[in-house]
Amino acid sequence: MATPEVLQDLAGQHCVPCRGGIPPMERAMAEDYLVRVPGWSLKSDPERIERDFRFPDFRQAQAFAMQVGDLCEAEGHHAEIRYGWGHCTVGFWTHKIKGLHANDFVMAAKVNGLADGPYVSPEVGTEPPPAVQGGMPGGA
Repeated sequence: MATPEVLQDLAGQHCVPCRGGIPPMERAMAEDYLVRVPGWSLKSDPERIERDFRFPDFRQAQAFAMQVGDLCEAEGHHAEIRYGWGHCTVGFWTHKIKGLHANDFVMAAKVNGLADGPYVSPEVGTEPPPAVQGGMPGGA
């Protein structure tokens, strides 16, 4: 079980390189960490954490994906990132141990911080199409 001190401020921590040779985190510990990263869920094959972020258009989803990529490069811990119109899905696991490590949750907390901040300038976004706004194209 993770101690409260370890879980208290995940976003303020930095990733420590994992050289392998250690077992992946047990599911019970992963569940303890998971409560500290709202919106993320545990997945399997591989054992990982994942979150889908929603946006009003493609450009904002793309801008967020780029910010996540820059964060991952700076921390030396890389995500699986998939994005398209209105969404960006981010997943973490530690490849060297084929499962979860505390670093994955540190990164999830940092990504949550990006999502909470002003990561896209207003001029980057575009209005959603009428169907998304509740209307139909062509005024119908």
